[in-house]
Amino acid sequence: MFQATRRRLALWYTTVTAVLILLFATGFYWYVRDTLVERIDDTLNHVVEVVQRSLVIEPLESDLTIAETTREPVLHVNIDASFRSNAAAVEDDHIDLEWFSSTGNLLWSTFSAPIDIPLHQSNGETVRVERAWGNEAESWTEADRGKLRQVTQRLQVGQQVLGYLRVSHPWFEVSKPSQQLIRDLAVGTVLVVATVAAIGWFLSGLAIAPVRESYQQLKQFTADASHELRNPIAVIQTNVQVALADPDPHMYQDQLQVVERLTRRLGRLVDDLLFLARQDGGITALRREPVDLNELVQEVVEEQKAIASEKSLSLLLIASHFPANGSHLPASSKEFVKDSGAPLLIQADRDQITRLLTNLISNAVRYTPPGGQVEVSVQRSKQPGNSQVQVLVKDTGIGISAESLPHLFDRFYRVDPARTYSDMQQDSLEATAGSGLGLAIAKVIVENHQGLIQVESSLNQGTTFAVTLPL
Repeated sequence: MFQATRRRLALWYTTVTAVLILLFATGFYWYVRDTLVERIDDTLNHVVEVVQRSLVIEPLESDLTIAETTREPVLHVNIDASFRSNAAAVEDDHIDLEWFSSTGNLLWSTFSAPIDIPLHQSNGETVRVERAWGNEAESWTEADRGKLRQVTQRLQVGQQVLGYLRVSHPWFEVSKPSQQLIRDLAVGTVLVVATVAAIGWFLSGLAIAPVRESYQQLKQFTADASHELRNPIAVIQTNVQVALADPDPHMYQDQLQVVERLTRRLGRLVDDLLFLARQDGGITALRREPVDLNELVQEVVEEQKAIASEKSLSLLLIASHFPANGSHLPASSKEFVKDSGAPLLIQADRDQITRLLTNLISNAVRYTPPGGQVEVSVQRSKQPGNSQVQVLVKDTGIGISAESLPHLFDRFYRVDPARTYSDMQQDSLEATAGSGLGLAIAKVIVENHQGLIQVESSLNQGTTFAVTLPL
């Protein structure tokens, strides 16, 4: 599925880019071609101007040529004197000249043979003839041999028309560079499209990677959630069937207690799943309000003391500093000092911060064996201008292995107690095992408040969680 999507993305990217490049190449080709034509027309018009200035104009000697009305002499162009010097000059530029009388008769030409093209005035036109000229014609294409670019101008003095000058240029001066440009653009377009296709395939892979990762996470999340829901439901169904099959009231009581416990577990699991789904979808907005962190930590500690007492644990909201050497503390904790207990306000969602603290402290209580100790404290930043606060939850529990620490905040991830802990610890953990969502929820809450959560742990020595939040 993802490979097909990647191919479609790369194909669309390449197709759109290819169309844009083709449009650009086409526009560029016509721009260059029109520029070449304009350049030739300018050259031809310049030749016309030069020839006009070099014409030798003389009056006719016969008295019959004097107009009776105006008594002005009739002028004519001395062809031998006017065009003899021009022929050699224009031959080097592949330019041919033709001089016509005022009546349209060809009087002089640089062509080896007359060309059959009607005479009419123009500032630039492309005409086709049925012949080729010059030795250069051997290297021209068949299409070029039949085309000329011409400019035809009428020359007159006053009201008297002296004749017509037609200047011609072979079309290969336009077609030859145009054909070369087409070849260059074709090769360049192919290379660019191939490069774009390769880049598109690479970029589509980068674009599809987060989607593939999210899809895999969703599949894993769905599978884990289904597994977590299936087990309690199966146990509830089994207990209900046993209770229905046995009429003993005491059996009813025992089975209903199991069902009630499993129902609570299902309720917590569904609540956790709903919270994560809403956070992922951005459905629930944070309800930020001033929250006294010292007061909130004290409330959560008081709530967890009953559970700690049942396990013979010591749960303390300590007022003294942690050890100066910072053992079992993340490195960033050394930048903080113990808070005095005065009101410490943060802008936060009270319910989410309460849930965060409850998850961390309850985990510390759950994974600390009887006789252990859990310490909770709040610390301010020592650096001036760095308005941060840090909550530390330290226990003397069973700890976490180094290979499990990178996955600790993954959803549904639970450390395998069979490979890490003693039999007594394993039995205790299985009795109080959670769904593996508590720390994932804690990380989401911390990130929602632009904070940072860190953990340091050693097997059989304890674990320390440090939550840093902006004041």
